[in-house]
Amino acid sequence: MADVTVKWMHLNTDPGIGAAWDEIVKNYEAAHPGVKIEMQFLENEAFKAKLPTLLQSNDPPHLFYTWGGGVLAAQAETGAIKDVTEAMDADGGKLKAVYSPALVNGLTVDGKIYAVPYQTGLVSFYYNKKLFEKAGVDAASIKSWDDFLAAVKKLKDAGITPIAGGGGDKWPIHFYWGYLAMREGGKAAFDAAKASEGDGFKSEAFVKAGADLAALGKLEPFQQGYLGTKWPVPVGMFADGKAAMLLGFDSTTVQQHTLAADGKGLDENDIGMFPFPTVAGGAGKLTDTMGGINGWVLTKNAPPEALDFAAFLTNKENQTMMASKNLIIPAAVGAGSAIGQPLVKSAAEQLAASTWHQNFLDQDLGPAVGRVVNDVSVEIVSGQMSPEDAAQQIQDAWALDH
Repeated sequence: MADVTVKWMHLNTDPGIGAAWDEIVKNYEAAHPGVKIEMQFLENEAFKAKLPTLLQSNDPPHLFYTWGGGVLAAQAETGAIKDVTEAMDADGGKLKAVYSPALVNGLTVDGKIYAVPYQTGLVSFYYNKKLFEKAGVDAASIKSWDDFLAAVKKLKDAGITPIAGGGGDKWPIHFYWGYLAMREGGKAAFDAAKASEGDGFKSEAFVKAGADLAALGKLEPFQQGYLGTKWPVPVGMFADGKAAMLLGFDSTTVQQHTLAADGKGLDENDIGMFPFPTVAGGAGKLTDTMGGINGWVLTKNAPPEALDFAAFLTNKENQTMMASKNLIIPAAVGAGSAIGQPLVKSAAEQLAASTWHQNFLDQDLGPAVGRVVNDVSVEIVSGQMSPEDAAQQIQDAWALDH
């Protein structure tokens, strides 16, 4: 019987990551007799829906996943989670020094650190080289949004589904609106909107982003029934060669093997990537990136062993092991050099050269505003809402929440 059980809640569905974690848990338990790590899984959307209730319950998890941003800030406000600043700063900042400072900052709220950094990520376009070739599309020439729309048309004309879409979960579509808003307005537009300056989220940049997204929607770029398709089904579609592109995570190239119908998927040499295009006249740069800043949060009554395990899970050795299997872009300084898969390495390099790394908007802007961003993104692309109404709804939600 374990003296201490650490309840660790996660939402991982990647078998490769699961296997790596099993190995880490086994090593930890062997070195710490009397401690048991109990892994608890919740599917992504269920996790977001149930976590607030779980945190207030008598039996919360001790350790759980975070995307940082406004959601983490909201959790910190409730007093349900642990401030780990002291632990990070102990021994002359020994633990803090393990991680990239940008990620520690990304998990800091009002000067206090509320999570142990785990990984970072990049959302970009992945494409099937053979399908591009078949349609006569040159990925290297896709620099602007107009170039991208032209490529979508070319793929459609060749009888190929341009993009695998996951409208059922909504958040995969918010990547489009979010990136377009970044490209239209740059960091200044977001800083102003978050500071409730000027027209906020209904300023011109955000309306233009909606118009750009609506233009994509009119081309019907996704597979039939995409509005009911939940992640990671689009990754499987891409793996099966049923769509030419996917706007997805840096783990796509590796994950697609396990999600393919034949268990093999595309040869990694047949997959290319390109950054989200710029927009004509926009203030954003091609080197402005969007993606996660992820970590592990401790609940207020978590035993000391929970923090000890979180530090072990994310130490340089274990992060290097996971990076060498191309499973994550690690938070531990120096661990990323172990990444071998060229496209994952390329994503890590893009992140290292990022001029502004924007956390996912449905996390960064807080749960209430995030839900609205996800909802309106789907409504814009499916032609059910005007860009102006969408921007107004986001601004109204922001004003209500602040």
